[in-house]
Amino acid sequence: MRTDDDRAADRALVLGPGGYLGTAWTAGLAAGLREAGVDLAEADLTVGTSAGAIAAAVLTAGQDPARLATPSGAGPARRPDAAVTGAVFALLGQGLDPAEARRRVGRLALDTADPEAEADLLRRRAALIATDTWPEQRLLITAVCAETGEPVVWDAARGVPLARAVAASSAFPGIEAPVTVDGRHHIDGALRAGTNADLAAGARTLVVVDPLAHRHPGAEAPPGALTLAPDPDAARLLDTTGPADLTTWQAAYRAGHTQAAPAAALLHDTWRPVTAR
Repeated sequence: MRTDDDRAADRALVLGPGGYLGTAWTAGLAAGLREAGVDLAEADLTVGTSAGAIAAAVLTAGQDPARLATPSGAGPARRPDAAVTGAVFALLGQGLDPAEARRRVGRLALDTADPEAEADLLRRRAALIATDTWPEQRLLITAVCAETGEPVVWDAARGVPLARAVAASSAFPGIEAPVTVDGRHHIDGALRAGTNADLAAGARTLVVVDPLAHRHPGAEAPPGALTLAPDPDAARLLDTTGPADLTTWQAAYRAGHTQAAPAAALLHDTWRPVTAR
């Protein structure tokens, strides 16, 4: 028997990973789209991963994404461990079976487990999303169990506090500490399947916001999906390797906001409920 959760969504929104600056770019894009008359918060189904989990929590809570133009609690509290992140990307580039790659990445992440760093990450994510209540509309937040390498997808029915789910989804090894949920450590949802757009399969209208699309140009978008990605100038900004600070955050936010006008023109006729067409 099909349930409400089984039905294909009319409008689905997938918000993908992108790190510190990808979060800002996504927020700027969403804010600009809203100003142009296209409100991504109207999606029937929203899938959030890593940076996208942060933006998804803000949007589905009914908050104005413009609040993130100058956010509280955005940046990492500690300097990223380049050795760990380098080891993760090296593993992911070996062509391993995805399940085995996740298990190995999980083992690396477990070596970085730190209760104090985890508590600080939870504090910063709670400040950033300004809510711990799951929305009425369907929201999916992705992560990976570090102990087993198994992907997980949380929604309101799972009983995980929203800020904890968002923190886990955005805990990339070497940048943030793993987050404990139900007695197990969890890490970044991008390790499941990038944007995780497969979770929105079957939607009549599917919009994928992918701050890292320029890094995987050969990746195929889901059939019928409309992908919003950084333009060349924004892509160069998002690839900045300098320190993550408020100045670079604000620049990334403005870059996303600038792209909203052409994106709104693309979405104007499609981002409407089927009953309004």
